[in-house]
Amino acid sequence: MAPATTVFDERLPNLPKDVRAPITSYTPSMWADAFTSFSLDDKVQKKYAEAIQELKQQVRSMLMTKGSTTIEKLILIDTLERLGVGYHFEQEIEYELREIFFSKSQDKDQLDNYDLFATALQFRLLRQHHYSVSCNVFNKFKNDDSKFEETLTSDAKGLLSLYEAANVRIHGEDVLEDAVAFTTRHLNRMVQELEPVLQCQVKRALEQPVHRGVARLEARHYISFYERNESKNEILLKLAKLDFNYLQNIYKKELHDLSRWWNELDLISKLPYARDRLVESYFWGTTFHFQPQHSYARIAVTKSVLMLTIMDDTYDNYATLEEADLFTEILEKWDINEIDRLPDYMKIIYKFILDLYEDYEVEAAKQGKLFALPYAKEAVKQIAKAYNRHTQWFLGGQMPTYEEYLVNTVVTSCIYVFVTVGIPGLKSASKESIDWLMSEPNKALIASTRVCRHADDIGSDERESRGGNIPTAVDCYAKQYGVSKEETVDKFNELFENAWKDFNTEWSTEISTISKDMMEQLLNYARAAEVNYRNGRDAYANPQKIAGQIAAVFMDPIVI
Repeated sequence: MAPATTVFDERLPNLPKDVRAPITSYTPSMWADAFTSFSLDDKVQKKYAEAIQELKQQVRSMLMTKGSTTIEKLILIDTLERLGVGYHFEQEIEYELREIFFSKSQDKDQLDNYDLFATALQFRLLRQHHYSVSCNVFNKFKNDDSKFEETLTSDAKGLLSLYEAANVRIHGEDVLEDAVAFTTRHLNRMVQELEPVLQCQVKRALEQPVHRGVARLEARHYISFYERNESKNEILLKLAKLDFNYLQNIYKKELHDLSRWWNELDLISKLPYARDRLVESYFWGTTFHFQPQHSYARIAVTKSVLMLTIMDDTYDNYATLEEADLFTEILEKWDINEIDRLPDYMKIIYKFILDLYEDYEVEAAKQGKLFALPYAKEAVKQIAKAYNRHTQWFLGGQMPTYEEYLVNTVVTSCIYVFVTVGIPGLKSASKESIDWLMSEPNKALIASTRVCRHADDIGSDERESRGGNIPTAVDCYAKQYGVSKEETVDKFNELFENAWKDFNTEWSTEISTISKDMMEQLLNYARAAEVNYRNGRDAYANPQKIAGQIAAVFMDPIVI
C-alpha cells in the first residue's frame, strides 16, 4: 500500500477536560413554518379512501386472474410495487410469487426461453421477497469467453432490468459483478439516444437502484414515468396517484402536529449549537414506516432522530470532555433527581429525554408492549456511552484502531434506538422479535449499520474535521493502514458495496415471521442512509442537497 501522505497524530487535540472544541455552525431549518398552517380536509380524505377501496378490488381481480402468463404476473407485481401500492396486496403478491418459485423447476423450458428482461425481473422480484434463487440463470447470456453477448448491448430494457437485478447481488456472484459493470457502461453509452420515458427511467436507476431507494420517493418517480408510458394501465395509475396523495395528506397532518410540538419545546433557541432538522427527521420516520396505519411508529422515530441529533451535537460539537463524562454517568442512572448535577444546558436535554420516554411508557402500557421499555431505555444509555467514547477518542487524544471505531459505530448508528421506539405502534412486534434484534452477532443489523457508516464517513469527513483540526474516521483508517485520503475513500466505497452484499445475503433467504418486520426496518434504515449520505451528500447536515426530494414526498401533490 502507498505510504500515508499526512501524519495525523499531530492533529489529535488532546483537549483539557474543561475546554470546548471548535464549534461547527449549521444552517437553520429551511422549512420554517411550511407545515404549521396545514389543515387536513376530512372530506377529501374520505373521497380518496373510498376511491382507493374501489380500485383495490379491481386490481385484486387482475392479480388473481387465471390464464395470465408468468411474465405478465411478474410485470403486474413489479408495476404495483414500483407505483408504491404493493402494500395493499401483500398476501396476493406473496401467493403469486410462491407459486412462481415452486413451479419454476417444472417450467425449465419456459425459463430457458425468457429474454434478458424477463429473466432479470423474475430473479430480482423473487430475491427481494426472500426467495433463494441462483444467479446461474444469467449464464445463458454469456459467450464462450464468459463475457456478456454483444447482442445485448442494444437491448436497453433488458440491460436496465439486469442492472436492477444486479443490485440485489451477494458475495461470490461473479456474473452479477460483471453485470453491474456491463450494464452501467452500456446504459451510460446509450442513455441520450433512448426515447424520453425510458431515458428518464435509466437515468434514475443509474442514480438510485430501486432495491436501495426510499419507497415513497421511488414511487413518486415511477408514477411520473408510468404516466407517460403508452401501454400504461389507467386503473393502476389512478390508484397510485390517489394513494400517493392520500398518504401525503397524512404526512402533512403529522408534520403539522410535530411542528407545533417542536416549536413549543423551542430547544434550538436554548441549544443553538444543535442542528434544527424536524422535516429531515420525519423523512427518516417515513422511510422506516410509510404505511398509513403506522403513524405512531413514524412519529416516534422522528422524535428519536431529533433527540439523537441533540445528543450527538452535544457530545460532538459543544460539551467539554468533563461534561460529556458527567452526562453519560447521569443518563445511566435515569433519575430526574440527579438533574441538578448537570450544567444548565444539559438539564434541558436530560429532561427532554426522560419526558419522551415517560410518554413512551404510557403508550407501551396502553398497547400491551411494556416488555419493550427496558430495551428502549437501554438503547439510549448505550448510545450515550458510545457517543462519549467517540468524543474521548477524537477530542481527547486517544485515536482508536479502525476496528475499535467500527465496533462502536454499531451503537452510534442509532439503529437500536430507531427500532425500539416504534414498537408500541407495531402490532406484530413481540419480545421474541426484540430478542432476535439484540442477538449477537446479528449479521443483518451489522450489515445495515455498515451501509450507513461507510457512506456517512465519506460524506461527513469535511464537516467533522472542522477545517482539518479534528481527526475523523477517514484519518483513523488512513493512519492505521498507511494510505492516502483518496485511497481511504476508495476503500470505504468498496466496503459500502460489500455491506450491501452482506445485507442482501441475510435478506435473500427465507425469514421467520418473528424477524420479518425487523428485517424490513433494517433494510429501510440502509435505504435512508444511502439516500442521505451516498456520493458525499451529508444531506442531514446539509439538507438542501435533498430538499427537492423531500418536497416531492411531503409537499407537492400529484395532479389527478
